Amino acid sequence: MQDYNQKIAIITPIKHLSLDKLIQSKGQPFYLENGTKEEVRSLLLDNLIDIIICNPNKQEYRIDKELLDGTNISIINTCSTGLSHIDINYCAKNNIEVYSLTKDYELINDLPSTSELAFGLMLDLLRNISISQDHVLEGGWDYTQFIGRQIKDLNIGLIGFGRLGKLMFKYCKAFDARVSVYDPYVKGYDKVSLEDFISKCDVLSIHVHLNDETKYMINKDSLKKAKNDLVLINTSRGAIVKEEDIISLINNKLIGAYGTDVIENENDDIKKSILINEMKSNKKIIVTPHVGGMTIEGQTKAYTWAINKL
Repeated sequence: MQDYNQKIAIITPIKHLSLDKLIQSKGQPFYLENGTKEEVRSLLLDNLIDIIICNPNKQEYRIDKELLDGTNISIINTCSTGLSHIDINYCAKNNIEVYSLTKDYELINDLPSTSELAFGLMLDLLRNISISQDHVLEGGWDYTQFIGRQIKDLNIGLIGFGRLGKLMFKYCKAFDARVSVYDPYVKGYDKVSLEDFISKCDVLSIHVHLNDETKYMINKDSLKKAKNDLVLINTSRGAIVKEEDIISLINNKLIGAYGTDVIENENDDIKKSILINEMKSNKKIIVTPHVGGMTIEGQTKAYTWAINKL
């Protein structure tokens, strides 16, 4: 039976989605969209909050014992497939249910936003869109330094062939690219070493979850056979890529460029990010602030799902 008196802490930006009436139909909302961990903990304790609705994109801390201990929280609902921002073990031991998009296949198959961004980052780097705009803003009009590559007939390699990898595959095939997949967990996969797979790629796009197996899987060793103009795309998690290796490889002209929507240690002070600091002077690196899933259409569907789970 639904409890309309339940108290819901919404600790992620959501007001732009016009979902107030739906939220209020489920309980009493408390909004703290950009609070610190200490501020969120105070909200949970002072108002006897029952439920948290969150999203890792705007969360600069982990939902763990430090945040939850002694609170009334019984449900955490995250509008994401990733769960690294939540201490799942602590929640399980303390009878806190955690809902995520991970296994809601009907919904997540209708959320292509992250793959669309991966394709956009690839197109930007192949056609030098951002840096040629900078050139024009500086008063230039010389196309010769921005001659790029066409997607048609390029060899595009995808690491991971889950939902997002399959969408990226479809987009690239629509542009007549030659697309291949590296995923040992796919039935019928033609086994090849990661290094040999990468050696044939003009573009390498990452579509895997972060775990012990995938952490730092893209590094100077896995890229040792890469083409010197390889374009690397990452919309998964920052720590799948060894960032210092990528910077070194680009600066030594051993790979071409890196476009990413994620960085390692996003919850830390981004001013200390070696990748962001390098990007300030290196036009071969593009970083966006984890906007992959941030579309009006995608967010509305995801948050409507989250609220209706309550």
